[in-house]
Amino acid sequence: MGRPWEMSWELARHLWRVHRRARRGRLSPIVLMLEPLETCNLRCAGCGRVREYAEHMDVRMPATEALTIAADADAPVVSLSGGEPLLHPEIGDMVGGLVEDRRWVFLCTNGLLLREQLDRLPRHRRLCLVVHVDGSEAVHDQVTGYEGAYREVEQAISEAVKRGFRVATNTTVFHGSDVGDLKGLFGRLTELGVEGLMLSPGYAYEAVPERELFLNRTESQRIFRDLLDHGTNLPLYDNPLFLDFLKGERDYPCSAWAVPTRTVLGWRLPCYLIADRHTDDLSELLEPELWEKYGPGKDPRCAGCMLHSGFEPASAVDAAVHPWKLLTRKVKR
Repeated sequence: MGRPWEMSWELARHLWRVHRRARRGRLSPIVLMLEPLETCNLRCAGCGRVREYAEHMDVRMPATEALTIAADADAPVVSLSGGEPLLHPEIGDMVGGLVEDRRWVFLCTNGLLLREQLDRLPRHRRLCLVVHVDGSEAVHDQVTGYEGAYREVEQAISEAVKRGFRVATNTTVFHGSDVGDLKGLFGRLTELGVEGLMLSPGYAYEAVPERELFLNRTESQRIFRDLLDHGTNLPLYDNPLFLDFLKGERDYPCSAWAVPTRTVLGWRLPCYLIADRHTDDLSELLEPELWEKYGPGKDPRCAGCMLHSGFEPASAVDAAVHPWKLLTRKVKR
């Protein structure tokens, strides 16, 4: 199926605007990471949210507030996450409002509640359900700490596709991830009818003590070269230049300002992974001076980060402004 052509066109136009503004020292969001709650029905290995926001598990962002935040950020894409967004009592109103405002919505879910919640969600080309899957059955169940999680995910994806929803998946690659297992998983997900596969290297939250789970930059590059080289017909959803970055074939600066994260406590400053503080003022995250302090080589906490929310925006702008780079990529077969 692939992503709708309207999305690619609208996003390309926005990326050009972002590029022009950045050249004048004005930073603009590309994707809004919106977390209307931090509560989750799983305790996955490597997830920091349920620990960072442990004292705020009962807080729910009203749908009206979420729509106002999206309007203020004015990003064409909104990623609804958390927490598990399907636990939010107003998630249907939230998604419906964002779609009516002509946002492209990625609803990120672990899939456990998806089948029973499909009736609450609009079946619309501007909504894509993104189901998190970290490996085949044994691996995914271990990561989530929930026996049967993978089987439920498969059933949820099948039902959503059958009912005409756009469905993609997101997979975090951790230290020790088996490349063969991941390739088998991606083949199976493609058979189920997902329109795209998203990838991201696991990188440490300050709130997560299990540091052995996470990848350093050298290991990330090795694993992604093994995973992505030698040809693939898989429907990879990430920008191709970002995939080259993951393999160590291109270099991009951190552009986490393009994917600001709004939680129930405010905007995380500076980024999805690091919250030195929260603020109610989005413009604080869009000050170029702020980003002189963060990123690899600037803050030691950023040293090994290759997270998509930090580096994919720069690759997307690069592809929009220099499209010939997509045509001249060296793809191994």
